[in-house]
Amino acid sequence: MSKNDNFFEKVYEVSRLIPYGRGTSYGAIARYLGAAKSARMVGWAMNNSHSKDVPAHRVVNRIGLLTGKHHFEGTNLMQQLLESEGIVVLENQIQDFETLFWNPIDEL
Repeated sequence: MSKNDNFFEKVYEVSRLIPYGRGTSYGAIARYLGAAKSARMVGWAMNNSHSKDVPAHRVVNRIGLLTGKHHFEGTNLMQQLLESEGIVVLENQIQDFETLFWNPIDEL
């Protein structure tokens, strides 16, 4: 197992804890894991998570943009998954993201 694989598994563990109807950012997960400058690496982990039972749709950029949506099957699957949890998405951005934001540092 490489260092990246180990980091990815830690990312998946944290992302599985994101509550239904909430979202977090790549950077928040990176900071929680003690790797504050690794938000992009968290994104790569999310891109590779589709066969791992990970709610990758709940992880977005720092302002709530669905920057990873092109890694989901179908045109709007990421948005549809969020909306099925009651999250409003307009123009590829979670609305009221500050209220819906789940910070693993605060919660765990």
